[in-house]
Amino acid sequence: MIINRIITIKGKVQGVFYRGSTREQAERLGIHGEVMNMPDGSVLLIAEGEEESVSALIAWCHYGPPRAEVQDVTVKEGGIKGYKDFRVIRF
Repeated sequence: MIINRIITIKGKVQGVFYRGSTREQAERLGIHGEVMNMPDGSVLLIAEGEEESVSALIAWCHYGPPRAEVQDVTVKEGGIKGYKDFRVIRF
């Protein structure tokens, strides 16, 4: 079953290759969606895929890449958008 989750990651998560690492994990798990830095210093991730794969990505988000210092991860249910790939959004 395909699910969509909106994940907010807080802590030292910008400037530590968090978005790029998230894309690598998502592609490895077959997840589509997008990830972006937010003005408040957090990272916003929208993940769409099989429930087991999305759960694995969420578990990874709690520690992230080596230089990240994750303090909090929140997950909300989102509506299916039909993403075709996984993108890093840069503003």
